[in-house]
Amino acid sequence: MDRTHIQNLFKQDHLMQQLEASLIDCNDHYAKVAFTVKEQHTQGHGTCHGGVIFTLADGAFAMACNTETASVGQHCTISYLKPGKIGDTLTATAIFKAPSGRSEIYDITVTNQHDEIIAEFRGISRMVGGK
Repeated sequence: MDRTHIQNLFKQDHLMQQLEASLIDCNDHYAKVAFTVKEQHTQGHGTCHGGVIFTLADGAFAMACNTETASVGQHCTISYLKPGKIGDTLTATAIFKAPSGRSEIYDITVTNQHDEIIAEFRGISRMVGGK
């Protein structure tokens, strides 16, 4: 696997850059992305907005499913288990689960700095060819 390709893909992801997220690790069909929750990431209850948590998980999913072939998200679901709070470091870890023709299944777990599970995301990717 060419890590430079994934690092460049991550740098070109303007939303990940706007979140000030970091690509912690990547390997074949695997990626880990993290960011720190700030006030601008919160919703009316003062906790991290679900859309931001989804975006973090989707970013890790994108990096993991693009390690070999250009792929896009086809279907995603998320379950929120705990709130993210201002100052928390949230980490999304994407792992490959199974192939299905031109599609692949990935599970992404979002945890905080205490290794508490914040959310579970499942993504189905679709290979579009090329790099």
